[in-house]
Amino acid sequence: MNVGAKPKIVLLGIISRMPVGGLVWQTLQYMVGLERLGYELYYVEQHGSTPRMFIQTKDDDGWAKAAAYIAELMRRFDFGERWAYHVLHDGRCYGMSRARVNALLSQAALVVNLHGSTKPLPEHSATGRLLFLETDPVDVQIGMQEDSKKMRAFLEPHAAFFTWGENYGHADCRVPAVAGFDFKPTRPAVVSDFWAANGDGAGHRLTTVGNWRQPCRLFNHAGEVYHWSKHYEFMKFLDLPRLTGQAFELALSSYEEEDRRLLEDHGWRVRDALPFSADLDAYRRYIKRSRGEFTVAKDQNVRLRSGWFSERSATYLAAGRPVVTQETGFSNHLPTGAGLFGFLNIEEAAGAVEAVNADYERHARAALNIARECFDYRVVLPPMLAAMGL
Repeated sequence: MNVGAKPKIVLLGIISRMPVGGLVWQTLQYMVGLERLGYELYYVEQHGSTPRMFIQTKDDDGWAKAAAYIAELMRRFDFGERWAYHVLHDGRCYGMSRARVNALLSQAALVVNLHGSTKPLPEHSATGRLLFLETDPVDVQIGMQEDSKKMRAFLEPHAAFFTWGENYGHADCRVPAVAGFDFKPTRPAVVSDFWAANGDGAGHRLTTVGNWRQPCRLFNHAGEVYHWSKHYEFMKFLDLPRLTGQAFELALSSYEEEDRRLLEDHGWRVRDALPFSADLDAYRRYIKRSRGEFTVAKDQNVRLRSGWFSERSATYLAAGRPVVTQETGFSNHLPTGAGLFGFLNIEEAAGAVEAVNADYERHARAALNIARECFDYRVVLPPMLAAMGL
């Protein structure tokens, strides 16, 4: 390494698989945050998944379109040509060549498997610098219960393990421990200045962005069935608009017309999320122009009390927008009661909404303070780096 050269970090991501606002901003904030901390960041995709959102007709070359999207994104955020998108099934390489990426991996101070969505290749872990960053707790832990041999083979190439399940290992957390793998708690990293209001006034609706129905990925644990789909939790709070008189809007994907009618009959406004969440700037404006966020969590995180907290909620906070969200055990680790509220039932949710409306400016300031003190990349990333000796 040249004297004075910045240490290199490779981030393994899945932007081509899910080119939507939440996941793309999540990825970019880790990249920009690490870059600002003094590292030279490279983005690499080597996961082998089909980029389905870039394939609209049978004639579309989704892989080429995905590569063009990544290239534009990297240029916009000043990463230049420091990216690679490798199509594993046919060997195509966009951006950096396979040989250049392999050379980079051999020099990197750290390789981050963001989401844990990339099955490690030998070159990812050859130097013992591969870090597993789990953004959806419970999947891996239950996977170890269901097929420990397969999951162990997936985990073993990694040298360190971090999870957004911040309550993992605490007395009230029912997520099963993974023997032999020391998962350390962390939380979403945000670049606060990306979300500064900059004249975007708060609207009058509490909003959120997400999927309504996702019937796949349910699992059994200790004799109980757990769901991935958030609509099961939202259904518990259908009467919230009537109880509070507050305007709510759900920006949704994966819903049917009958779902829309049900929600609207109960006073919710429903908006199609895809048209604006596919645009980074429109997605960000949507958050910044909201009054705040009201949302729920996945059943598995609620009942097992993983402590999971959404990166989208963290960006609402960074925009100075109060957040009212379903309790997953995160209140054991984050300040609540001003700017951020956790709730267990509809009465607590209504009380939190009424508290926000009673002194909105105070709660908006508190939200911003929580973002800066708890989610800013300068707070979140150094412990992860330290764990790898950086």
